[in-house]
Amino acid sequence: MLYRDYGKTGKKVSLLGFGGMRFAHIDDHDECIRMMVRAAKGGVNYFDTAPGYFETKSESVFGEGLAELRKRALPYYTATKTFKSTEADLRKEIEGQLRRLNIDAVDFYHVWCITSLDNWQARKKNGILTTLEKFRAEGLIRHICVSSHLIQDEIEELLMEGVFEGVLFGYSAYNFRTREKAFNAVRNKKLGAVVMNPLGGGIIPQHPELFAFLKETADETVAAAALRFLWDHRDISVTLVGFASEADVESALAAMQNYSPSTETALVAKKEKASISLEGLCTGCAYCDDCPQSIPIPRYMDAYNQKLLTTEDSALSQRLAMHWGISPRGAAACIACGQCEAACTQHLPIVRRLAEIAGMETR
Repeated sequence: MLYRDYGKTGKKVSLLGFGGMRFAHIDDHDECIRMMVRAAKGGVNYFDTAPGYFETKSESVFGEGLAELRKRALPYYTATKTFKSTEADLRKEIEGQLRRLNIDAVDFYHVWCITSLDNWQARKKNGILTTLEKFRAEGLIRHICVSSHLIQDEIEELLMEGVFEGVLFGYSAYNFRTREKAFNAVRNKKLGAVVMNPLGGGIIPQHPELFAFLKETADETVAAAALRFLWDHRDISVTLVGFASEADVESALAAMQNYSPSTETALVAKKEKASISLEGLCTGCAYCDDCPQSIPIPRYMDAYNQKLLTTEDSALSQRLAMHWGISPRGAAACIACGQCEAACTQHLPIVRRLAEIAGMETR
């Protein structure tokens, strides 16, 4: 296992992290605990969950698993999250989480799922930062972090607060261009950088032919190659894999066992190949993000990618709702001025795609 600095905290975290949102059998506690123990024996020391995963069941399973790790003297760090923002709600949340996790303090506590700057300002107005600093002083949490879906330069406003010590954000071979500027902002602040959805939410292993450019050998799986692509980014602290089964844990550990870092030149070459291999998919350059109607076009195009890859409208609508927090009807504001298409480096039919998305509301 490789370990990297978590920002400026002084903590060394495993490059491979355990995500608790994809257990295939959440009610089979024995299986879930075995998965955690196997990961810890393989060197994983970063365990991430959230109160919304399986309606708090993930946190409860983690509590049992962490107790087993303590019994076996296996080291670990804990991470969880909160949607709450008022002091009363946060106090109730953290007390329940500590009880479920069976620990005295959370190592990395995240303001969860910032999808827009308006969303962030509302939480800030409710006093979330003051409360979390109070919790840290009380010893209930050790590090204040943030989980964000903001893209491009938007994330900089969050980081200007000066209170966050780490950021959890989406980044993969599938969407790295969308996240490049956000990642650079995290790098510049020298914060802990934890990557979620390293396999593109399942998109990468489900389309091995599309992502074959990541493979360095014929027998390498696309999933392993996608993880190694991320591990080649020296500033990523943890790649967080949501494990569904014991087999998933073994596969990820095997990918790490045989891993040797590539050069920066090789990493750049893979990124260039991505632009060719993913033709027709929005790569998230965001040159179109200057809509006179204030439509968040990069977000709609990211969601449209899901339809192209899965051929399912439901995948598109789920991406809009669960990942971006917006609805198809917002695309109806398009006046077909063509400004976005003129700016698109891939010459995508953005106007037509927006109309198609807007039409989903009437089906």
